[in-house]
Parts: sequence; C-alpha cells; structure tokens
Amino acid sequence: MKLPDPALLLVTDRHQARLPLADIVRAALSAGCRWVSVREKDLSDEDQIALALTLLPIARRHGARLTLHGDAALAKACGSDGVHLSAGRDPAASRALLGPGKLIGVSVHTTTEAAAIDPRLVDYAIAGPAFETPSKPGYGPEIGHKAAEVLAAGPVGIAVMGGIMRAVDPGQEMKALLAIVAGAHPRAR
Repeated sequence: MKLPDPALLLVTDRHQARLPLADIVRAALSAGCRWVSVREKDLSDEDQIALALTLLPIARRHGARLTLHGDAALAKACGSDGVHLSAGRDPAASRALLGPGKLIGVSVHTTTEAAAIDPRLVDYAIAGPAFETPSKPGYGPEIGHKAAEVLAAGPVGIAVMGGIMRAVDPGQEMKALLAIVAGAHPRAR
C-alpha cells in the first residue's frame, strides 16, 4: 500500500487540542497534510467511531486518508483507510480483517520490535517519541531530534501530534512542517 504524500502523519489528541479537533484537522488538511490518524483511545468504541465518522468527510474533501489508532475492527466499522497498531498487536489479524487495500502501521520503541516487522503485513512503522511528551508518557527516553534531523537520518516521513494540537494556528504550523518534509524529500522532476 502506498503511503500518503506527503508522508507526514497528524495524530490527534483532543486533550492537547487548543481548538475543536475538527477545526485543527481542517486547518492541517487545508495546509497540505494528507494523512490523519484518530488516536483517542480513552473514548468508548462507539465514540471513537463517531469521531472518525465526523472527521472522515473532512479528509475526503481534501483527498486525504484517515486512519484509526488502536483496533482494526473499529477502523473497519467507521470505514477508515486503515489502522495504526500499538506495539505488540497482531498485524496479521488486522490485515486479514481489513484486506490489502488498507494501511496498517505499527508503533515501535526498540530495535527488536522494528526487526520483527513483516513488510507483507505492515505498511509503515512509527518509532519514537522524538521528544519528551505528555502524549506518550512511559515510552522510554526521547530520541531528541528535531524534524529536519529525523528526516536527515533517512525515514520516509514523520508523525506529529502535540505541536499541531497545541498550535494557535495549526495550519501555519503544518505548513512549516510540510516545508521541512519537502526539503528532505524533494519530488523527482
């Protein structure tokens, strides 16, 4: 499965959101982001589905993909474009449920987890966190790089959460990040 272009994943966190979540997503997509993942695991299954169903039309209007962090069954129920699994979850079961046309990603926090990824089942992995963050407490020490430094190390893209969620102007913040991604991965002409 081909990743969205640009490969910058906006992960939601309504607890950090300065503005209504739909407004943040709309601003980020208007700025050029083409991939959002709903990560609101403290919500009930029904509320996660309802939130995704609210954000999905916004994503569609911008030609963007919307995925759901957590459970492949919920991702399927809301008609999202895929699922992002926590470390240790079963990508084979998720692929069987969602099929080949959906994105499946995993979180990794160690080189052992990264080495265990089966590329026939998993489309992408997110390693991190890059910074100490209230979004991901207890996931080990921060990697400590800025977006440009991370991209210089060779990954295809980056994921961002708090910087956009807490931004006064999430669209402007997204434009700045997209410029960094574009500079690290200029398109072939």
